[in-house]
Amino acid sequence: MKILARQVTLDLYNCDTSRLSNVDDIKDTLKSVFGSEPRLSAEVIDEGHCSIIGAFAEGHIALHVYRELRYVAADIFNCTESDDGEELAKALRKFFRPDKIKSTFLKRGDFGLEREVKPKIKVRVAPLRRVKNVGAKVVKKLVRRGN
Repeated sequence: MKILARQVTLDLYNCDTSRLSNVDDIKDTLKSVFGSEPRLSAEVIDEGHCSIIGAFAEGHIALHVYRELRYVAADIFNCTESDDGEELAKALRKFFRPDKIKSTFLKRGDFGLEREVKPKIKVRVAPLRRVKNVGAKVVKKLVRRGN
């Protein structure tokens, strides 16, 4: 199947707060993934929200960082069939260190397909958060049994 591009969207929840404040550190992380420097533009929308847009030879990236919510929304569009979008997504996950991640993978420009294209969605939860969630469920069940 020949496609024109791949797109990855990321929702990063409960990110490390120390990573959300410095726009230059975020830009440096984006630049580190590419061999050549992408053109990056950052805009501080208000005190708790900034956006970073980057254009590179094979695509673009858009990030919205919400410091108070500890949330980052990212769109990575790659105009090749390579997995460069996933490489950048891994770098963002490593940098922001979220507790929960929702990733959606899309194939763009599939002209030969006659059926509906459905996105591939992955949800990941950090191991420590999983332990906390399971522990809370166990406590609730124990409390119910004791009543």
